[in-house]
Amino acid sequence: MSHRAARLALICCLAFAPVVAGAQLPKLPGFGGSSAGAGLPDTQIASGLKDALSVGTQKAVKLVAQPGGYLDNQAIKILLPQSLRPVEKGLRAAGQGPKIDDFVASMNHAAESAAPEAEKIFAGAVREMTIDDARKLLNGGDTSITDYFKSKTSAELTTAFRPHVEAAMKENGVTQQYQALAGQAPQLPFMNSGKFDIDSYVVSKALDGLFYMLGEQEKQIRTNPAARSTALLKQVFGGK
Repeated sequence: MSHRAARLALICCLAFAPVVAGAQLPKLPGFGGSSAGAGLPDTQIASGLKDALSVGTQKAVKLVAQPGGYLDNQAIKILLPQSLRPVEKGLRAAGQGPKIDDFVASMNHAAESAAPEAEKIFAGAVREMTIDDARKLLNGGDTSITDYFKSKTSAELTTAFRPHVEAAMKENGVTQQYQALAGQAPQLPFMNSGKFDIDSYVVSKALDGLFYMLGEQEKQIRTNPAARSTALLKQVFGGK
């Protein structure tokens, strides 16, 4: 259905809505992601995409940076490094459960402490988005904007997160905790704690969680009219 035909169908549905009491309006083809931004000038589309990124990134950062932002969110919680997972059950059975829980909590709190650094980096990337970028991304997949953003900011975020994670890990003795836990199974060939960079592991997982949350915000903006909190977002993604 063309954009004009879809509008006409919507007007007809609205006109007959009082007659069919309690009936729900149908979802009309041609509306939603595939027609987002239809009829709008490129500059307005670019502004709408920047608006979406600003809204999405600010909310994502706020969610992960709060106390428990990583630890209490099972979708992004930083778990034991893979090298420790095969022996976790045995370590817990040997009374190491509290140490494991403290170690996991410390990694997640380190990620939470670094997360606010993302806000200014995200803001810079939003400003640099071009009209051509916006046109390509507007009608992409549910997380196409997030994927683009990830490619543009990951290196800078890694550099910015590292010092904060290192400081938090040092303050809480996380590296020592990892080495102590790894030392519980020295006979296993994969347990070589000296070669494992626990700080890099936490930084990488922190970014994975951050972009996961950003992707969730993008999905909301694309599919949920209530998530379009500015006039531009309503025009570009839902002004039908």
